[in-house]
Amino acid sequence: MTGSIVFDPLIPWPLLVMVGVIAAIGVMLAIVRRLNGWALRALAALVILGALTGPSYQQEDRAPLTDIVILLEDESASQQLSDRAEQVATSADALAARIAARPNTEVRRVTVPDGEGDAGTQLMTALSKALAEEPRARIAGILALSDGRVHDADLPVDLPAPMHLLMTGKESDWDRRLSIRNAPAFAIIGEPVTLTLRIEDMGAAPQGSGLAPLEISVDGDPPQRFDVPLGQDIELPVTLPHGGRNVIQFTVPMAEGELTDRNNTALIQMNGVRDRLRVLLVSGEPHPGGRTWRNLLKSDSSVDLVHFTILRPPEKQDGVPVNELSLIAFPTRELFLEKITDFDLIIFDRYKRRGILPALYLDNVANYIQQGGAVLVAAGEDFAGADSIFRSPLGTVLPAAPTARVLEQPYLPTITDLGARHPVTTDLPMNGDWGRWLRQIDVTEAKGNVVMSGVGERPLLVLDRVGEGRVALLASDHAWLWNRGYEGGGPQLELLRRLAHWMMKEPELEEESLTAEATGQTMRIRRRTLEDSVPPLTLTDPSGNQSELTLDEVSPGVFEGMFEGPEIGLYRLENGDQLAVIGLGPAAPREFEQTIATADILTPVLAGLRGGTTRIEDGLPRIRNVRAGRPAAGRGWVGLTPRDAFETRDVRQTNLLPGWLVLLMSAAFITAAWLREGRR
Repeated sequence: MTGSIVFDPLIPWPLLVMVGVIAAIGVMLAIVRRLNGWALRALAALVILGALTGPSYQQEDRAPLTDIVILLEDESASQQLSDRAEQVATSADALAARIAARPNTEVRRVTVPDGEGDAGTQLMTALSKALAEEPRARIAGILALSDGRVHDADLPVDLPAPMHLLMTGKESDWDRRLSIRNAPAFAIIGEPVTLTLRIEDMGAAPQGSGLAPLEISVDGDPPQRFDVPLGQDIELPVTLPHGGRNVIQFTVPMAEGELTDRNNTALIQMNGVRDRLRVLLVSGEPHPGGRTWRNLLKSDSSVDLVHFTILRPPEKQDGVPVNELSLIAFPTRELFLEKITDFDLIIFDRYKRRGILPALYLDNVANYIQQGGAVLVAAGEDFAGADSIFRSPLGTVLPAAPTARVLEQPYLPTITDLGARHPVTTDLPMNGDWGRWLRQIDVTEAKGNVVMSGVGERPLLVLDRVGEGRVALLASDHAWLWNRGYEGGGPQLELLRRLAHWMMKEPELEEESLTAEATGQTMRIRRRTLEDSVPPLTLTDPSGNQSELTLDEVSPGVFEGMFEGPEIGLYRLENGDQLAVIGLGPAAPREFEQTIATADILTPVLAGLRGGTTRIEDGLPRIRNVRAGRPAAGRGWVGLTPRDAFETRDVRQTNLLPGWLVLLMSAAFITAAWLREGRR
């Protein structure tokens, strides 16, 4: 039971002060006029002023509350290194017992797991949640058992009591780390790009030669090994071998005595892109569809187009002197012998043999295809004649042969069953609502893949692979009707764009491909094929364990599956003759970027209320009581601040100046003053 005097004024304090000033002035006037009853008048004023303050005697029935100590137990991934987990478990139990044995004190044990995703150790977040659940007035101290590698130390938390770090780990710990300082997301195929990496030893590393082995592997191939210096930035030129995603893995073998090899590997996933796609377009003669090809290729900023149209064939004889013609001579030798390999795609648009390109040049084009080039033939009615380009050395690589028939009748281009699975023609816009074409060249002996058909299901668009290269035949010159909107038009630009990019070997248009996209620990695997089914997918995880996954068909020619990776690192995927690699999650998680225990990160937080740090390997510190604002840690001890919190169960108040007493006392003092002054 405690008692105290409290005031509850009947009028506001400013007004009460004014009343007091007026009373004081009255008393001063009485003194100046030498009235004998001035003292009695002053006493009467004091009684009235005292009554106006509303004094009362308050008695409280209080029950003391226990002090609370928050014990944070770091169980993040870095705490699994060495014997840190055992240190935390043993120390937490011992400290909890000591705190529970203290009078009027209880402990709250809070576990700090790994943050979501790759957030690392969220110790301050866990502390903030714990403080929100407890009365601040009862928090006597905070003890954190951790290696100090906290990744949210900048989170502002208003600490109500001193915080101390009991640090795990050992002074003799050391670790070797591989980090990538500079890695662009994109690089040009065939051109070197410089990566910056660094290998450094942290902690109490042993003395050595100053060199460390480094293994480099591209797309899961056998690694190459190099010896590189420690503690220096290393600039490494890398040339991407192919377009699309290239996975480069850097690995430093684990050294004897280091804490972990989880930060000895770095994965880089870079997309290989072409700098400029060079296209040679040769038009046999002007026609309405010629502008379509030109507009398509010129609209792509990544394409360098060289376009030649034969306006004056050799057989034209009109007597005009050559020196009066403003035409540019066709540089056939330069283009088809000397610089043919500079082009990614050659398009023959309604071209026929006229003696401009000798058989030697066309034979060189056929060799160009065999060695990895691409040729597209957009056939007109000349393709069926005696001067057809098919009746040249180029005919040996074309995917179909003309029958000499030209079908002049309306028909609707149709995607074949195979075309519905091929990336060039699958899911074309407005499928089934296209306009008709009016001419088709009859071809036979189709090789490769017939993805579109025309009159009587005759081959209209045929795609084939020859050697290392690709060749396509479009057996009509009326694709431009779609561009003009004839009978509603059609997806002419999209079709020709896909066709051109497939021939230039863009990865997203490969008809046989295996790709995967990672989101956290989950990967979406996508298999594209022209077959009706695919075998189960074989996955090899970073530890070498294999598992199988059945892929489901989600659209014609596309099979997908989801896989939850048991660990992060490089996964190898195999399905039939298709291979792929993907990095799942970071090769070195945030928890393992820095593994040596340190107090530097939490020092600014601890210093706010003069907390301290001690190593668990040196023994558990003693626990003392300290006053608020005093140093809360010293050699071998940490301090808690007793809060003396209590709960008020009952409150009683007694008025010290009841109304009847005020009236009686004030009347008595005023009457006495009047009588004393009246005698004079």
